[in-house]
Amino acid sequence: MDGMEAEPPAKNRKSKKKRIGLGISCMLNTEVASVLAVLRRPPPDLMAAQFLSQEESYDTALVHTFKSLRTLVFNPPQDWQTMDPAVYLTPFLDVIQSDDIPAAATTIALYSVLKILNVGIFDERTTGARDAINSVVMGITGCRLERTDPVSEDAVMMRILQILTAIMRHQAAVLLTDQAVCTVVNACFQVVQQSASRGDLLQRSARYTMHELVRMIFAKLQDIEVSPDQESETDIDDADFDGNLDSGYGIRCAVDIFHFLCSLLNVVEVVESEGNLYRTSDEDVQLFALVLINSAIELSGDAIGDHPKLLRMIQDDLFHHLVHYGTSSSPLVLSMICSTVLNIYHFLRRFVRLQLEAFFKFVLLRVASAGISTQLQEVAIEGIIDFCRQPTFIIEAYVNYDCDPLCINVFEETAKLLCKLSFPGASPSPSLQAQAFEGLVGIIHNIAENINREGDSTPSGPYPVHLTEYSKFWMDKPLDGSEASISYLRTRKAQKRKLLIAGNHYTRDDKKGLEYLRLSLMFPDPPDPRDYAFFFRFTPGLDKTMIGDYLGDPDEFHIQVLKEFTCTFEFSGMILDTALRTYLATFRLPGESQKIQRILEAFSEQFYEQQPSDIFAGKDAVFVLCYSLIMLNTDQHNHQVKKKMTEEEFIRNNRAINAGQDLPREYLSELFQSIASKAISLFGQTGQPEMNPGLWVELMGASKLLQPFHLCDFDRRLGRDMFSSVAGPAVAALTAFFEQSEEDEMFHECVETLISVARISQYGLEDTLDEMIASLCKCSTLLNPYASSEETLFAFSHDLKPRMAVLAVFSIANNFGSAIHGAWRPILDCLLKLKKLKLLPPSVIELDSSFSDSEQSRNDGSGGSGGGVIFPSSSQDQRSRQQSSTSMISKFTHFLSLDSMEESLQLGLNEFEQNQKVIKQCQIGSIFTNSWNLSDETLLYLGRSLIFASAGKGQKFATPVEEEETIEFCWDLIAALSFANINRLQNFWPAYHENLLEVIHFPLFSPIPFAEKVIIALFRICLKLLSSARIDKLPEELIFKSINLMWTIDKQILDTCCESITKSVSKILFEYPANLQSFLGWKSVLHLLSISGRHLETYDQGVETLIMLISDKTHVSRTNYAFCIDCAFGFVALKNSPLEKNVKILDLLAESVTLLIDWYKNYSDPGSSANFSTASTGSNPDISPSTFSINLFIKLGEAFRKTSLARREEIRNHAIKSLQKSFELAQELDFSPANCLNCFNLVVFAMVDDLHEKMIEYSRREGAEREVRSMEGTLMLAMELLTDVYLQFLKQIAASPGFRTFWLGVLRRMDTCMKADLGVYGETKLQEVIPGFLKKMITRMKGDEVLVQKEDDDLFEITYIQIQWIAPSLKEELFPELEI
Repeated sequence: MDGMEAEPPAKNRKSKKKRIGLGISCMLNTEVASVLAVLRRPPPDLMAAQFLSQEESYDTALVHTFKSLRTLVFNPPQDWQTMDPAVYLTPFLDVIQSDDIPAAATTIALYSVLKILNVGIFDERTTGARDAINSVVMGITGCRLERTDPVSEDAVMMRILQILTAIMRHQAAVLLTDQAVCTVVNACFQVVQQSASRGDLLQRSARYTMHELVRMIFAKLQDIEVSPDQESETDIDDADFDGNLDSGYGIRCAVDIFHFLCSLLNVVEVVESEGNLYRTSDEDVQLFALVLINSAIELSGDAIGDHPKLLRMIQDDLFHHLVHYGTSSSPLVLSMICSTVLNIYHFLRRFVRLQLEAFFKFVLLRVASAGISTQLQEVAIEGIIDFCRQPTFIIEAYVNYDCDPLCINVFEETAKLLCKLSFPGASPSPSLQAQAFEGLVGIIHNIAENINREGDSTPSGPYPVHLTEYSKFWMDKPLDGSEASISYLRTRKAQKRKLLIAGNHYTRDDKKGLEYLRLSLMFPDPPDPRDYAFFFRFTPGLDKTMIGDYLGDPDEFHIQVLKEFTCTFEFSGMILDTALRTYLATFRLPGESQKIQRILEAFSEQFYEQQPSDIFAGKDAVFVLCYSLIMLNTDQHNHQVKKKMTEEEFIRNNRAINAGQDLPREYLSELFQSIASKAISLFGQTGQPEMNPGLWVELMGASKLLQPFHLCDFDRRLGRDMFSSVAGPAVAALTAFFEQSEEDEMFHECVETLISVARISQYGLEDTLDEMIASLCKCSTLLNPYASSEETLFAFSHDLKPRMAVLAVFSIANNFGSAIHGAWRPILDCLLKLKKLKLLPPSVIELDSSFSDSEQSRNDGSGGSGGGVIFPSSSQDQRSRQQSSTSMISKFTHFLSLDSMEESLQLGLNEFEQNQKVIKQCQIGSIFTNSWNLSDETLLYLGRSLIFASAGKGQKFATPVEEEETIEFCWDLIAALSFANINRLQNFWPAYHENLLEVIHFPLFSPIPFAEKVIIALFRICLKLLSSARIDKLPEELIFKSINLMWTIDKQILDTCCESITKSVSKILFEYPANLQSFLGWKSVLHLLSISGRHLETYDQGVETLIMLISDKTHVSRTNYAFCIDCAFGFVALKNSPLEKNVKILDLLAESVTLLIDWYKNYSDPGSSANFSTASTGSNPDISPSTFSINLFIKLGEAFRKTSLARREEIRNHAIKSLQKSFELAQELDFSPANCLNCFNLVVFAMVDDLHEKMIEYSRREGAEREVRSMEGTLMLAMELLTDVYLQFLKQIAASPGFRTFWLGVLRRMDTCMKADLGVYGETKLQEVIPGFLKKMITRMKGDEVLVQKEDDDLFEITYIQIQWIAPSLKEELFPELEI
C-alpha cells in the first residue's frame, strides 16, 4: 500500500523532468535552426552565381558543430541539466566570435545565448559550469562586428548588454573569476563610451546595465567572508588575489572596479575657448561615475570596512577627488558629491574622521559661505542640511571635531553659517535664506528633543567646565561613552576655547598670550616644548610672522619647540617641494639667514627621516636642496629677475650635493617644473588655505594615528555645551527672522523653534533665554516708547505677530521660568502695558482661593480701583514644571487656526473678545501661582523686577490712579508669588527687603501710595505665613521687618491704612496667635494694634482684640508680655475712650500678675527664650526666673504709674487700685530686698512724686479747684497704696542695707504731702489722712521690732525727730518712752 501510494509522486516527478528536458530540446533545436538558416542565406548585395555553395561559403566547421548539436538534441532525449554546458554553448559562442559572420547571424546567436542563460538550463552545481560561464564572458566580450552596419551594431550592442546582465544574474555567476567580472564591467563601459555618439536609447540602456552590474557585484560584498590574511592592507594582494580561485569572484574585482570608477572622476576633456585649449573635467562622466560609486557604497554598506584595500581607496583616492572637485564643479556634480559623502558617513564614518572634516572645511562650508554662484551655495546648504537631518550627526560632529583642539569646529561653524544666512538681508536669495533657516531649525529641534528626553537620568551640570589641572590638550584618547569620557570631552572643549583666547592674546602680545596659557593650566610649569609646538601648529588665527620669529630664535627652549613643531608634520610619500610648501604654509619664514638656517635644518632632518633612503644620502643633501629650491623660487617668481634660471642650470647647480653624488635627474626635473609652475609661499598663506597634495598626504598620515570616528549617543551636558557655542547667533537669527517674516507659517515655525531654544536654555543658559525673551517682547510692540496707547492697541488687535510674540513670551515664562533671570523685567513691562491698555479682560481676573479672607477686607477698606491679578482656574494650579513641547506647539497651532479674521467674524468675536482669547491662552496667573517650581535665584530676579516696577522704575504714570493701580497690581503678584513659595520665604525675602530699601531712595519715589499698597500686601503674606505652624521664626521676622520699614517711611501711612492694618492684626491675634513666635512679630503686631485706638472706626475692633488676648492669657508669654502692657496702656491713655473698656483693661492687667507667678514657678514657657526675655527687659542674659518676673512686674507697675496721671479721675483712681491689686497678687514672686526697693523707687515713690507735683501745678492755676481736689483724692489713694505696700513688704525692705535711706524717703514724702500748699484753694485734706498712715506704719514697725532703740543705730531717734516735724500730735502716742 505504501509503495503504491509513493509511486504516483515519483512518476509525476519523472514526467515533469521529461517535459522540461523536451522543452529545452525544442528550444535548442529552434535556436540551432535559426542560426543555420541565417548562415545558409547568401549575401544580399551580390549575385548568387558569384559565390560557391553554401557549405563552401562559410566556415564548414561552424555549420558542422550546429549540425552535430542538432543531431544530439532529440536522439536520444538528453538530460540537459547534467550535461556540460559547453556542448550547447560553444557553437553559438563560435558564431559570435567569428570574423566573417554577418550581423544577423551574430544577433541571432547572441539572442540564443541570452535565451539559454535566462532559461537556466545549468546552474553552479552543473559539471563544467565554471568553464562554461567564464567562456560565455570571453565569447561575448570577444564579439566581432566587422561585417555589420551601424544600425545592426546598435542591435548587437543592445543584445550584448542584455547578456552581460544575464551572466551576472545567472546562478552560475558565483563561479566567475575576478578577471571575468572585470571583463564584463569593462565591456559594458566600452558600450557606454561607444553609445555616446549613437542613439539615446542605446546610451541609456548601456548606462543602466553598467549600473545594474555594479549593484550586483557590490551587493555580494556583504556575503564575502573576510579571511585573517585580509585584515592587513599590505597583505591583501597575496592573500586574496592569488588565493583559491575555485571560490569565484570576490574582493579583488570589487577593488579593481572601484578603482576604475574613481579614475573616471579624473577624466578630462579638451575645450577650446578664444583660440586656446583648456583641459577640464568631463562633467557627464563624473556624474555617471558618482552614480555608480554611490550604488556601490549603498549596497556594500559597512562591509567595505572589512576590506582594507577597498577602504583605503575610499579614504584616499575617492575622498581626494571629492574634495578636489567639490569646490570647482557644477551644482549637479556637487549635489552628487554631497550624496556620496553622506552615504560614506552612514556606513563608514568610523574610518573617515579626518576626511569628513576636510570635506566640510574645504567644500561644504567654503562653498556655502561664499559660493561662485547662488546655485552652488544652495546645493552646499542642502548638503549641510542633509547631514544635519541625520539623528546623531550634530552630536557626533561636536564630539569628534568641536571637542578636539586639533580639528576645526565643524558643528559650530556649520550652525553659525546657517545663522548668518538665515538672518534677513544676509542671503543672496530668499530661497537660500529659507534653506538656511530650515537647517537651523532642524539643529535646534534636534538638540531640544534630545536634551530633554523623557526618562533621561543623566546629570545636567556643572556649567560651565573649569580647568583645574594641566592635561595635554594635543593628546587624544579613545572614548567609551562613560561619565569619564563625557568629562574628558567637556574638558577638551574648554581647552580649545582657552587656546582660541590665547591665540587672540598672542596676536596682540606674544608674552601675554603665552602667560595666559600658563595661568589657565594649558601649559605646565616648567613648560613643555611640545605644548608650545602644538599651540603654534594648530591654533587658528595666529600671526605667522610671530610664529616664524619664535621658531627661529636661538634660545635653547625655542630650538626644542622648533624641533617638536617640525615633528608634527608627516612627510612620508611627499616630494620635497610639496613637503616644503606644506611646512612653510604654517608660518612666515624669517628674514634673518641664521633663523632660516635653523628652521631648514629642522625641516631637513624630519623630511630625511620620513623618506626612503634610495634618493637622499643624508639630511645635508636635503638641506642644500631646500636652499636651492628657495633660490629657484625667488628666481622664477621675482619680477625684478629678468633672466630666469633654466632647468639645465638648476640641475647643474645641484650636482654632487648628495654625499658627492648627483641626485636623480628626473627628481630634480620634477622639482624644477613644480616650482616654475607654482611658487612656494615663503611668507605664509593669506586667506583660506587650499587643499593641496601636501596637505592631503599629511591628512592621510595623520588619519593612521588619530583615534577613529566616535559613534555616540546624545548627552544632555554635551547638548547644552553645543548650543551654548552658537546660542547668540541662533537667537539673533531666529528673532530677526520672526520680526521680518510676513508669513503666518513662518511665525509658527519661529515660535516652535524659540520654544526649543527655551527647552535647551533651562540647562544653564539663562543669559540666552533672557536675550531671546527681550527680543520677543520688542516684537510684541507693547514696549514701543514712541507709539501712543491707541497705536499700540491697534497694532496688537490687528496684527498676528504681536499676539504671537506675547503668547510665546508668557508660554515660555510658564514652562521655563526657572531659566529666566534678567528677562523678567521686559516680561513685566509687557504685562503692565497690557493692563494699562485694558487688554486684561475681567473674565480672567480671578483671585486665587489660597488668598486670605483679608483680601476682601483689603479691597473694601482701601477703596482702590482693583489691581486685579490674572489667575487661572483651580484645575490648572497643580501642573508639572515642564510641559511637553507637543502641547505647547499645539497651543500655537490652535491659536493660528482660530485667529483668522473670517472665522472671528463668523464666530461674532469683536476685537476685545479676540484679545481675551489671546490673554486666556497666556495663562499669566500660572506664572506666579505655580512659581513653587522656580529656583531661588529666579525668584530673586522676578521679585526684584516686580518691586522695581511697583516703585515706578521704567514706568510712566499718566495719573495718580494709574500709579496706585500699578503698585497694587505688582504687589498682588508678589503676594501670589509668596503664597506659592511660603515654605521657603526665608530664601528670597531678605533680597526683597533689600530691594525695598533700594527703591525708597529712587529720585521720583512716592512713599504714600507705594507704602500704603505694600503694607497691605505684606499683611496678606504675613497671614498666609502664620496660617500654618512652623519651626523656623526667620520668615516671620523678615516679613515684619519689611512691614516696619513701610510704616516708618511716612507716619501718615498708619493713619491712612489703619482700618486694613487693624483687621489684619485682629485676624492674626484671633486666629493665629499660637503661630506668632518671634519677638519682632509680637512687638510689631501689638504696636500696630495700639495705633488702631487712634481712630474711632477701628477702636472697637482693636480694643476687643486686646481684651481677648489678655483675658484669654493662653497666648500671653514672656515674649510678648511687655508689649501687651505697652499696647494696653496705649489704649487706656487715649482721650475720650470708653471708661468701661479702660477699667476692663486695667483689671485684666492687674490679674495678669498671676501669669508672672506661673512663669516664676515654671520657667519652661513654650515659645519663649532667654533672648526674648533679655530683649524685652534689658536685663542680663543670665537673669534668674525671679528677677525676670519681677522686672516684668516693675514694667507693669510703671505702666500703672503713668496711667495714674491720666486726666480722668476715674481712670487715675482705678489705675492705683489695679496697681494695689497687682501688689497683693505679687506676694508669691519672692521679692528680694533689692527688688522691693527698686519697685518702690520706680513705681510707688515715682507715682507719689508725680501726683504731688501735678496737684501743686493745678493749685497754681485759676479756676482749677475741681482739678486740684480731684488730683488730691488720687494722691490720697497713692499714699494709701504706699502705706499698704510698705507694710506688705516690710520684712524684705527692713532687711535691705539701704533701709535707713528708704525709710527717710517715706517720711519725706509724708512730710511733703502734709505741708502741701494749695494756695487760694485752702488746706489740703491730706493732713487728715497722713497721720493715720504714719501711725499705721510705725506701729507695725515697732511690733515687728524694725523700729527699736539701739545704741549703734539712730533710726529710732531720727524717726522720732521726723514725726515731730510731720505730725507732732502723734509724738506722744507713738513714742511715749521718749517723752520726758
